[in-house]
Amino acid sequence: MKFSITLDRDEDGVWVVECPSIPGCISQGKTREEAIENIREAIGACLEVRAEQGLPLTVETRQIEVAV
Repeated sequence: MKFSITLDRDEDGVWVVECPSIPGCISQGKTREEAIENIREAIGACLEVRAEQGLPLTVETRQIEVAV
């Protein structure tokens, strides 16, 4: 399966990565590469837990640009 992720650097320099289509699926890493590897593991674990609990594996998400 393929998932979209968001990757941001926080004020401490840590890379924070999230999978918006899986509620609560978030991880981090000291480098971009580490953060991406960590979210791969987190996605697998989140999908497993959601399946065990009988929850939908994903929720619908859309990316929309908003001008301000």
